[in-house]
Amino acid sequence: MARLKEYNGHYCESEYEYAFIGFLEAEGWKYSSGNNIRRITKRDVLIADDFKKFIADTNPDLTEDEVTQIYDNVRLVGAESDFATLHKVYGWMVNGVQFTTQDGLPRMIPLIDFDNWDKNIFRVVNQFTVEYTNNGQKENRRPDVLLFVNGMPLCVVELKNPVDANATIYDAWEQINIRYWRDIPHLLHYCPLACISDGVKTRLGTVRTPYEHFYAWRRVNEGDVVSTLPFAETETMIKGVYTPERFVEIFRDYIYFQDSIYDSDEVEIVCRYPQFFAAKLLKQSIVNSVVTRSGKGGTYFGATGCGKTYTMAFLARQLALRCTDIPEIGSPTIILIVDRDELQKQGSKLFTKSKEFLNLGEVSVVKNRTQLRQELGARQSGGFYICTIQKFCDREDDKIGLINDRQNIICFSDEAHRTQLEHSKKIQFSKDADENMKAMVSKPYAKVLKEAFPHATFVGFTGTPIAETYQTFGDEIDRYTMDQAVADGLTVSIKYHPRIAKVLLDNKKVKEIENYYKKCADDGAIYEDIEASKKAMSSMEIILGEPSRLERLATDIHNHYVASCAGDPDRIQKAMVVCSNRKIAYALLQKFKDKYSEWFEEKKSPDGVSVTEEELKELKPMPFMAMVSSVGSNDEKDMYDYLGGVKNDKRSEELDAAFKQEKSNFSIVIVVDMWITGFDVPCLTYLYNDKPLKKHLLIQTISRVNRKYPGKEYGMVIDYIGIRDNMREAMKVYGGDTSVAPTSDDVEQATSVFREELEVLKNMFTGYDLSPFLNSECDPIERYRLLAKAAEYVFVSTEELQLEGNKGVQKVSFKTYFLKTVKRMRAAFDICQPSGYLGEEESALAQCFMAIAGFVRKMSGTSEVDTDTMNRAVSKMVEEALKYNQVESVLESGEEEDIFSPEYFEKLSDVKMPATKLELLVKMLRKQIKEYGKVNQLAAKSYQEMLEKTIAEYHERRKHLTAEEAGEAQEQASEDIIKIATEQALAILRQMNENRESFRKIGLTFEEKAFYDILISLCDQYNFEYGTDKEVDGVIVNDKCKALAKKIKDIIDTKSSFADWLNNQNIRNGLKLEIKICLVKNGYPPQYSPEVFNKVMEQVENFEEYSGTEGIGNEASTSGKIYEYKPEYKVMMVAEDSSKYGDSKNNQ
Repeated sequence: MARLKEYNGHYCESEYEYAFIGFLEAEGWKYSSGNNIRRITKRDVLIADDFKKFIADTNPDLTEDEVTQIYDNVRLVGAESDFATLHKVYGWMVNGVQFTTQDGLPRMIPLIDFDNWDKNIFRVVNQFTVEYTNNGQKENRRPDVLLFVNGMPLCVVELKNPVDANATIYDAWEQINIRYWRDIPHLLHYCPLACISDGVKTRLGTVRTPYEHFYAWRRVNEGDVVSTLPFAETETMIKGVYTPERFVEIFRDYIYFQDSIYDSDEVEIVCRYPQFFAAKLLKQSIVNSVVTRSGKGGTYFGATGCGKTYTMAFLARQLALRCTDIPEIGSPTIILIVDRDELQKQGSKLFTKSKEFLNLGEVSVVKNRTQLRQELGARQSGGFYICTIQKFCDREDDKIGLINDRQNIICFSDEAHRTQLEHSKKIQFSKDADENMKAMVSKPYAKVLKEAFPHATFVGFTGTPIAETYQTFGDEIDRYTMDQAVADGLTVSIKYHPRIAKVLLDNKKVKEIENYYKKCADDGAIYEDIEASKKAMSSMEIILGEPSRLERLATDIHNHYVASCAGDPDRIQKAMVVCSNRKIAYALLQKFKDKYSEWFEEKKSPDGVSVTEEELKELKPMPFMAMVSSVGSNDEKDMYDYLGGVKNDKRSEELDAAFKQEKSNFSIVIVVDMWITGFDVPCLTYLYNDKPLKKHLLIQTISRVNRKYPGKEYGMVIDYIGIRDNMREAMKVYGGDTSVAPTSDDVEQATSVFREELEVLKNMFTGYDLSPFLNSECDPIERYRLLAKAAEYVFVSTEELQLEGNKGVQKVSFKTYFLKTVKRMRAAFDICQPSGYLGEEESALAQCFMAIAGFVRKMSGTSEVDTDTMNRAVSKMVEEALKYNQVESVLESGEEEDIFSPEYFEKLSDVKMPATKLELLVKMLRKQIKEYGKVNQLAAKSYQEMLEKTIAEYHERRKHLTAEEAGEAQEQASEDIIKIATEQALAILRQMNENRESFRKIGLTFEEKAFYDILISLCDQYNFEYGTDKEVDGVIVNDKCKALAKKIKDIIDTKSSFADWLNNQNIRNGLKLEIKICLVKNGYPPQYSPEVFNKVMEQVENFEEYSGTEGIGNEASTSGKIYEYKPEYKVMMVAEDSSKYGDSKNNQ
């Protein structure tokens, strides 16, 4: 074993070096000191004895001279650049070197035996001096540790002293990347891999990897729990990467070089651990799928920004080169389907430069189905094709469903299923050239894929999976979530900064809007239209687009951006503003133009940024800020022309290229839907959000700022609309361990319900000919007419049917029965349809019945008032309210909102209008009581009652102000009433704060206190004694109840760690039983009482239901149930007059 040395009792770098070597020896590497290795000169970097021994042992027919000749060929290798030489040598190491033997026959001589790893010679070496010449003078460098395989130095390891705070792994990286490439490139020609370590941080990369892309290896084997302990990094790296068998596996297939013609770019990448395990597991899943002909290769859930495209490349190489022994696969054809042009460009940029790495021959982007059919028909194996889902599913000019029926086709889908989901569930209506309405039956994505490639295997790649993802592609094979990506340093964390304000319309205006909707209903407007209008109003676009609001928003964004950039002037920081629609985005752009015209002067780069002559040639003159969006046929002239009109695509491409150039003047972009997915700009730091977002779109949007960039510690989301709850909900699903995959039982049950309801509907239409709907050759125009006629059939029927509902069985009209049945069928259809298991006929019939129901609902309304009409009317009312109501608002600003903080009270005290202050206080209290109730139901209930009493008293006093009391007297009386109510509300807030904090004095956690409160309360309510009360620090404490509360909390913690017990009846019952036993054993209550037991269980269920949320990145988040964001049209939000930026509090 390597010898450990003592240096004056201090731990030195060399001691860590010997410890590192000791770890490697334990895994099977042989140790040698560089001083003992035989070399002719110190310029030689190969171990000749090991190299020749391996070649001779694995090629016994070669003569000694031939072995020496091969050694010299490898030793004297050269190419047009150092990097090109490295790439060339790596190719020899992986594929073997071509050599012509004495008999004149050329053959490949392997330099490493990858199939029999134990036939190779693994040697770890230190003290290996490498000589070089500088200005005619001999100098030398001595890497800390080199890993040789068969005499070739495949990996350089640089170590820093773990106990020296000034010795960092960045210094180690600089040594390799700067000094070694400059002084001893002849060593690095053979050395693709690099490892840097200081005992705490141990990171893997290549000799050409930028420092910020060196990563830890946190898993040894698939299925292992990911290790995040810093001191475990070294051991996990050695066991996970450097065991000889694993090392040669990674070396052969998981080091990526672009094709040789692109060597001048100097791109060399080694996989990260999530990519390695995902590729291995997916390969195995695909092989199983191909052999069993299931068609479902599995789903990979990889967080946005974690390198899914490279994972696909590593997987494609595995399938191309490591499945030759499986006849059903051989050399497969791979088709990558993406959901938008941006991802297609991103994919083609990587894959079209990777023909050598992929080893599949042709790599190309296909324009349409016809071209794809021709390409696949011309080959029986190989090929890598990229296509957008829109082109893939466009059957307008290609009526043939089948593209190719080969079995060795593997289809990768990168988020492509999303685009098709809603379209695939209903009949699509459109007009033909003669303005005739057409009705086209849709198919689920899984069905479209199956028709095109009936025997292929499909694999889904997604950062935001939904239930349908798993039904289309199969079970989740591996996952790598956002929180893991942040912990591993693959992405930066995201900070959330709310900058929102709520404006309350007065009750009179709210009442007026309610009455308007009521009148519309009375006049015959249909329920769906009224709900659609309410939803449109609640999306607040009329408020968001209000001119004075946009002016404040522009000021706020400008001040925040300028102040933030001034805080770090040497780093390039770009920004994105997300608006809710194109009209608002353009209006906001105009506000910026009016206020900050300097941002619209076109120049090549911003002032103060150093740019070389070469870089300037690459840059085009651009404004500092621009809007990027598609154009609409009804856009007003100014906006249409600004967006490029018919040349919109070309304009967008130019802006895309400029925004991705770090030093381009184009620094802030305003978007609506474009550039939200698959758009990578690492220096993008700030995202100003003014759009209601939720679920996967929210995650995709905020992920624009999570990419790594030198000096960037985090991305920041500045929120003007209030997406915090949605963000927590989305993070719970996409950031951690929650799965949205439906079970096979769910799908089976839904299919059964769907078929039952479909039969009921078919029976209702017994006397009606439905056959044209089932005929795929049916003319879409004719189908449209038939739908209208079928709706008429429902409408005119006088039959009454028995319907079972909440009020028992009652008679209803044929129409009502039909609509209710369609609703039930649709709910089941949404679950089971994506699987592709439903027959053509039943899927077509379901879509037709849903379309007929749509017609029936439309025909039910007798009024001319539709959604758009109502929207216009309500918008006008809201505008008037904003214009004539003097409304004051509070800007909610800061990292996290804490309404008990002194800062928040200060903020409240700044509000000058008493009524506004009270309204805000009451609203805030309601919210906090609701949050408190999620943990402590009992305490929250008492505070709720106190608040309601205060409000009731306030209204009662207001009532007694008579209309006769005029002027100042009335105003003063009114203010006094408001003041009393405000003081009472503040008193409740303080009491609540004290109650919340009392757990500390009692010596319990916040959650344990909730159980303590219920135990004490039940003693009083049911009049029994349990333990004795005593006073501690002014607080009454019952030790017996305290001990029991802790036991209950422990039981819940233990049980709920296994699964979500609320959804698992067995665990739930087991938990109830354990708590019951615990109560009985501890004599609570002294006389057995089911009522007492049930009350305790209510608090248990309340606590469990609302506990636990995921934070974003490294930010902590408060515990509590995550509610879906449902803005009410009663509460409108606007940006407040901007507070001053530039102080430390606002720019944390």
